Amino acid sequence: MIRSLTLSLCLLVSSVRPSNAAEATLADAAEAGRWERLQTMLDSADADINAAQADGMTALHWAVWHDRADVVRQLLERGATADVGNRYGIRPLMLACENGNGELVELLLAKEADANAAQPGGETPLMTASRTGSVGAVKALLAHKADINAKQRDEQTAIMWAAAEGHADIVSQLIEHGAEFRTPLRSGFTPLFFAAREGRTSVVDVLLKSGEDVNTVMRPQVEGGRTPRSGTSPLLLAVENGHFELAVHLLEAGADPNDQRSGFTPLHVLTWVRKPNSGDGLDGDPPPIGSGKLTSLQCVRELVKHGADVNARLDRGSSGRGRLSRRAATPFLLAADTADLPLMKLLLELGADPTITNADKCPPLLAAAGIGTLAPGEEAGTEDEAIAAVKLLLETGADINAVDRNGETAMHGAAYKNLPKMVRLLAANGADINVWNRKNKYGWTPHLIAEGHRPGNFKPAATTLAEIRAVMQEAGVDLPEFTPGKRVNDNYTPATRKPPAKPATAKPPGQGN
Repeated sequence: MIRSLTLSLCLLVSSVRPSNAAEATLADAAEAGRWERLQTMLDSADADINAAQADGMTALHWAVWHDRADVVRQLLERGATADVGNRYGIRPLMLACENGNGELVELLLAKEADANAAQPGGETPLMTASRTGSVGAVKALLAHKADINAKQRDEQTAIMWAAAEGHADIVSQLIEHGAEFRTPLRSGFTPLFFAAREGRTSVVDVLLKSGEDVNTVMRPQVEGGRTPRSGTSPLLLAVENGHFELAVHLLEAGADPNDQRSGFTPLHVLTWVRKPNSGDGLDGDPPPIGSGKLTSLQCVRELVKHGADVNARLDRGSSGRGRLSRRAATPFLLAADTADLPLMKLLLELGADPTITNADKCPPLLAAAGIGTLAPGEEAGTEDEAIAAVKLLLETGADINAVDRNGETAMHGAAYKNLPKMVRLLAANGADINVWNRKNKYGWTPHLIAEGHRPGNFKPAATTLAEIRAVMQEAGVDLPEFTPGKRVNDNYTPATRKPPAKPATAKPPGQGN
């Protein structure tokens, strides 16, 4: 049984009880579940039925908490106050809703419990009943004029609680009674998006039948422009969270498989859903748990079956020093970037063109080799996976000596990602040292990158550096002296680097800063 933080606090405080049995109250007996003792005390002429413990908990609170309808009924008949709050504002009605006990809710409401009395955080009894899924409690609350569109402190409403928890019958009931389900939170979430995020197909169906648009998108109200959620559709949200059966259900309901209003199509998103980075950053989450029996690769097939463009190129995408630009990138290129061999093979089977580059003219081969890696060892794609991806691309006829607009080659990628075996593979398959042993637009050769001259992780990569030097030596190229890298400021290139400003002269103590 889920308990709120407020309720947990009240239970913690109420755990300290008088040691003198003569001072025990009806509430103490009810808390302990000593119902015979409670009955004896009730039969006593001097029993105070509303006596509260130190934290304000009464016998009625505890009888409701224990789900004892017989005791609750008896206490109410003998004059227990139904609408009493403890020190934390918790009322018996809230506990009944938390338990999902419609019978107790009706008993309390009949004795004038306030259907709109909210917890300190703004959660109303209707929200609680909607969250726990009690149809009877919701009906009783609505019959007693519970505010159907009340908002708690995060502006969430009862129908949002019900949608997120998958209670389709309650969502239907709330809509029938006039619940607003299209107005979003500042975050952009509506009941439909809560349902899509949690994989609640039955709720999604109720909302679509009630008039929601399957292709609506989130538009968060924030200062400073776009957010990562802006433009996200229910389909994209389902894919991101691993609800692939729901994603197909949305496609069948008319969802657009090529929608890029978020900046990505579902096929693009699947590349990092399948293989997220393993670092500690915001993109270091494990793959979603998801729902249903449909796999991600089966979802790819279904997307293409419903019209997804396997060679769709992204309209926008940021880039920078050492980064792989997503602008004009295809799903195949992003799959190569994560060295996802099964997805690459499937996309090829479905018609992906392995020669399409991104806006920087970077082909999939360079991405698979490591171009775009800022944190070696923390980004998707092990060395063995990357080697397998590069071998596949070479089999398709990829140019091992391709150079992108940034002057970078596959060997630069191997240096970025710290892949010594990749260095040897590229050399063995015809990587021309006269092509790759050159500085890119940022002034770095693969040798310099391995030394640590790069954004992100600027520590030398000893094993990769040794392999690059060995390949250079075998080719008869003079080896440069080792020059350890320094932290690179991504805001300017070596050609425009300015000397650091002189530190301000320190002032003697007492003369200010």
